[in-house]
Amino acid sequence: MFKRGGVWWTCIRYEDKKVQKSLETDDRRLAQAIEAKIRAEIAEGKFFDKPVGQSKTFNDMMEKFMREHAPKVSINTQKSYSVSLKHLLLFFGNSRLTGITPKMISDCKVLRYSEGAKPASINRELAMLSKAFNLAVKEWEWIKENPVLKVPKEKENNERDQWLTGDEEKKLLENSPQWLRDLIVFALHTGLRQDELLSLQWSRVDLFRKTIIIQESKSGKPRTIPLNQIALNILIEKAKIRNIKSDLVFLSNAMTKINCQNLIRALNIALKKAGIQNFHWHSLRHTFATRLAQRGVDLYKISKLLGHYSIEMTQRYAHHCPESLRDGIQVLESDYNLTTVGENRNVSNA
Repeated sequence: MFKRGGVWWTCIRYEDKKVQKSLETDDRRLAQAIEAKIRAEIAEGKFFDKPVGQSKTFNDMMEKFMREHAPKVSINTQKSYSVSLKHLLLFFGNSRLTGITPKMISDCKVLRYSEGAKPASINRELAMLSKAFNLAVKEWEWIKENPVLKVPKEKENNERDQWLTGDEEKKLLENSPQWLRDLIVFALHTGLRQDELLSLQWSRVDLFRKTIIIQESKSGKPRTIPLNQIALNILIEKAKIRNIKSDLVFLSNAMTKINCQNLIRALNIALKKAGIQNFHWHSLRHTFATRLAQRGVDLYKISKLLGHYSIEMTQRYAHHCPESLRDGIQVLESDYNLTTVGENRNVSNA
């Protein structure tokens, strides 16, 4: 042992390794006890296996996560992270990372259910938690394993995939003001998410090529969406009265970005007047996907148009695709010679 800066240090050599660290005390006896513990752990093969983040807390992990990882994802995901983090911090707080076990995470789920949280909300919190632990394991090397991997996800109820019928769409549009009508129709013909729609900029619109580019998508990757004539007509009309002070396509009366709460409030009023129940803005996106599937568009194309990370997310629309399946079978008919089949049958009967 030796003193440096008023505190005791130790320097221990073991095989080809060297341990030199502060014992963080100026008390010689305490320093000797700490050094003896270190020597015992080295002899037992435990010391070098300790992760560097053994003293790190949950709070430390989430601060680093929000500072380094969150800015890389979409705005919507960042908002989701902020909401989930509030609940997670209340439960885990300054718990040591090495002390967070699968049981502790399961207890957190039980608490969240008692608070009225839905399975989808709990799964979003688990996903964020798992991502943070993965970074702590693989990139930061704070800990050795991710305890979230041992905790099953909750089963979500996806029965709310409601879509508009033609009559319902007609009633909804009749009971909507013009600005809301434009947004609804554009959503029904592009499948954009709410924030993608409200954040759409003219710099991302190409009227000549009939496309728009969604720069900030949920997957974090930009995607190009082709426009049909109905969606294109809305943009052409908007372009005639475009505000030169803003690059946003859809603006409020105050010439600012439309507030999402005001949008939902206006939609709910229109839905009530139209007599449509249990319908949400996101259901317009479901309507877009469902109508494509019902008209025989294959799931791969629907997945690309929706900007889904994987086609598994689009599987919910599979039961709407009978005509697409029929097209797949009918492809076999194109090169099939029925005359030859008939001749072969006659030969075999002889």
